[in-house]
Amino acid sequence: MDLRELSDEIESISRRYADHVGIDRDDTWFLLKLQEEVGELTQAFLMLTGRARDKGRTEEERAAGFREELADVVCHVLLMARHHGVDLEAEIERKWLAWKR
Repeated sequence: MDLRELSDEIESISRRYADHVGIDRDDTWFLLKLQEEVGELTQAFLMLTGRARDKGRTEEERAAGFREELADVVCHVLLMARHHGVDLEAEIERKWLAWKR
């Protein structure tokens, strides 16, 4: 699956969820939601690395939580890029993959 296909699927899910709970996904929402997810990733990382309370979770539960939060951050980056018309594949090619040449 490429980023565009993944973005299409994530957009469909996000739009359905927003419609169901009555969320207006405006410019501000996309940024704040990404910030929220980065905060949750930070918390999961701190728990995983023993720098925060484990809240009674096992090591595998903490590792799973970290993986889930990474996925949330990636999905919200894709949603924000899509909302603002950014072709992430092209931007990654231009900014990152240009260094492999």
